[in-house]
Amino acid sequence: MAPPLGLGKGRRTAGPAGPGRRSLLAGVAALGALGAAGCSRVATASTREGGDLLGRLRAQGVVRLGIAGEIPFGYIDKDGRLTGEAPELARVIFKRLGVDRVQPVPTEFGSLIPGLNSQQFDVVAAGMYVNPERCEQVIFADPDYQMLDSFIVRKGNPLGLHSYQDVVRRKAKFATGTGYAEIQYAVEAGYKQGDILIVPDQVAGLNAVEAGRVDVFAGTAITVREVVKKSAKAEATEPFAPLVKGEPHVDGGAFAFRATETRLRDAFNAELHRMKKSGELLRILRPFGFTKDEMTDLTAKELCGG
Repeated sequence: MAPPLGLGKGRRTAGPAGPGRRSLLAGVAALGALGAAGCSRVATASTREGGDLLGRLRAQGVVRLGIAGEIPFGYIDKDGRLTGEAPELARVIFKRLGVDRVQPVPTEFGSLIPGLNSQQFDVVAAGMYVNPERCEQVIFADPDYQMLDSFIVRKGNPLGLHSYQDVVRRKAKFATGTGYAEIQYAVEAGYKQGDILIVPDQVAGLNAVEAGRVDVFAGTAITVREVVKKSAKAEATEPFAPLVKGEPHVDGGAFAFRATETRLRDAFNAELHRMKKSGELLRILRPFGFTKDEMTDLTAKELCGG
């Protein structure tokens, strides 16, 4: 996808029934602050080609993960444990790379790239979508998942909304989340950006649809289908690919690294590819609602624009 920097999921969204984005961020803040105090920051640039962060992480035995407190991508569960598709995947891969522990550093989604580049943490583990604008600031591993969009609508989908073009044609009241890629998809379809209701997350989006304040909320297929499970008033539409420059577009989420750390990114990628081939990746992600449909062979190079 190619929305402006800061749009995108990776998001990305806050979670299914349970604490919303703000409470999740509050819950991880104390853990992140305590952990960060015990770790010195790495140098801004390596003196060796490819970076030396991997060696440093092995020596200190812990890698700091930038997360955005969003279910199912990276969050603190009700027992106070760091979990989500990205942290669980990070645990396995970094263990195999010789780094025994992962430590959460919570921040707002829009602060993940600035936080990474200012060395507040070592890697972004938040399911961040890969797009050309972000690729100018960080380097990505290949995507560990792909994602389509879906809508939250009232039961029976009375306006027949199945695409952003439908939203425009039916003059539906449209909402999506803060910093979501869906903002740009709606604008590209012809929806006026100033008319979009921006809410904190898909829990707030569900509430807006149920209360009749909007006709539709747009989010990722995986988070939308989870958040409506217990709703008596709303449902999720079938997943679909938004149009970008007239062509169906599938997003891919991945881990992000500082541009100097190609050695760490390449080592991470090697382990990730082995897990894709063996099917282990799906086994790790399945408890968070991911299915075979979310598995992908997309590459960061493709999503960065070649």
